[in-house]
Amino acid sequence: MNKQKISIILLIIFLIGIGLALANALLEPNSTVENKTGTLTLKNKTVNYDNAGKCVEVIDGNTIQVYGVGKVQLTQVKTPDMNESGFSDAKKLTEDLCLGKTVYLDIDNAQPQDKYGRTLAIAYTNTTDVNKELIDSGLAKISYFEPSEFKKGEI
Repeated sequence: MNKQKISIILLIIFLIGIGLALANALLEPNSTVENKTGTLTLKNKTVNYDNAGKCVEVIDGNTIQVYGVGKVQLTQVKTPDMNESGFSDAKKLTEDLCLGKTVYLDIDNAQPQDKYGRTLAIAYTNTTDVNKELIDSGLAKISYFEPSEFKKGEI
C-alpha cells in the first residue's frame, strides 16, 4: 500500500475513535443519577422528582430524550409545532436549558405516559423549572389537561 492509502485508513480510524469517545462521554454511567428520586430546591421552592437522567437530545420545544428514561413530553405546556412561528426559538431555549445536563423529572402520577409512550413530566435542572421557563419566556402556552396530578395554574 502506498502512503496516501495508509494515511486515509489511519484518519478514518482516528475519526471513528473520536466519535466513540464523544458518544461514551454523553452516555457514560456517571452521567446518570444513581438516586433517581429525591428533592431539589429551586428559588426557595422544594420540588420532588421521580426520575432523573442526562438530556441527550431535544426533539422540539417540549419534547426531550433523557438517558435511561426515553422520550419525555413536558407536561402542561404547548410549544409551537415544526411549521409554526416560534418553533426554533422554543427548541433553542429547551436546548440551552436541558441539553447535556441532568434533568430531574416530576412525572405525572395521574397520567405517566401519553398515547405515544412518552413520559409526561415537569422537568427541572439544578437551577431551572424548564416548563415554567418556557411559559415565562412566552415561547409556550399552558396546555392543561386531565387526568393530571398537577392542578390548573400550578405551572
